[in-house]
Amino acid sequence: MTGTRVVVALGGNALLRRGESAEAETQRRNVLQAASALAAAAAEHELVITHGNGPQVGLLALEADAYKAVSPYPLDVLGAESQGMIGYLLVQALQNELRDREVVALLTQVVVDSADPAFAQPTKPIGPVYSAREARELAREHDWTVARDGMYFRRVVPSPEPKAIVELESIKRLVDGGAVVVCSGGGGVPVVRERAGLRGVEAVIDKDLTAALLAQVLGAERLVLATDISFVEASWGTSSAAPIVSATPTELRRLQFAAGSMAPKIEAACRFVERTGCSAAIGSLAELEGVIRGAAGTQIDPRLTSAATA
Repeated sequence: MTGTRVVVALGGNALLRRGESAEAETQRRNVLQAASALAAAAAEHELVITHGNGPQVGLLALEADAYKAVSPYPLDVLGAESQGMIGYLLVQALQNELRDREVVALLTQVVVDSADPAFAQPTKPIGPVYSAREARELAREHDWTVARDGMYFRRVVPSPEPKAIVELESIKRLVDGGAVVVCSGGGGVPVVRERAGLRGVEAVIDKDLTAALLAQVLGAERLVLATDISFVEASWGTSSAAPIVSATPTELRRLQFAAGSMAPKIEAACRFVERTGCSAAIGSLAELEGVIRGAAGTQIDPRLTSAATA
């Protein structure tokens, strides 16, 4: 393959939209729509795909908790389960679109620091949304930490910083060989390095931060964070909200964004641009081709002279 190497991170809400039932067929239908846009991108670029798993891993946690004969499975195991589930759906849909290409999903572990302060301050939303009353009752019943997510509340869990991708060399060989690779799903299975080897930990890594790290170490020329919105907005949720068409990392870092939702995407995009000198974008999965080309979404580039709003 020739062309730009692009890492595309699919938001969990792009695969299971807010308020939708978490039925398998609902997710399959959304994945089919995503695959059409991804297949078009794969025809022009070296494509590496990662994805969120917040809604899915939260659902798996609820299912595990409902069966009282065994202790609930830990989040690292549930993260691996969600990688397999979403990876299977994505790979099958892409294989049906790209009959002449190898498409591979790779179970991916991501190293975190066991001393990361995030373990003492949960921030990563997982699972379905709840009303304030429901959230209070569930937090009391399950000993959860809950936090506001837009108009609703969700369970939040530790989200340590990604430090290294265990299967990086395997990912490189597959991409260099022309495969479309789905990897690092849900931010990767969180593990720590110990004298005896790797050990899974109770956390969910932010997939956008892992996507930025993945794009950097793969030498990607572009990072695209695909979600369910067309633009990042300045002053989001207020009467003065305005779409940001383009900006530098410095300009974006001066603004305030919602923790647990847009803020990690902004941080991930800024990190990638600052560390590589390449460009990133945040935009709608439905407009993926335009977002990759720079014709849609919010473009983040170190070479811009000033921010532009629509």
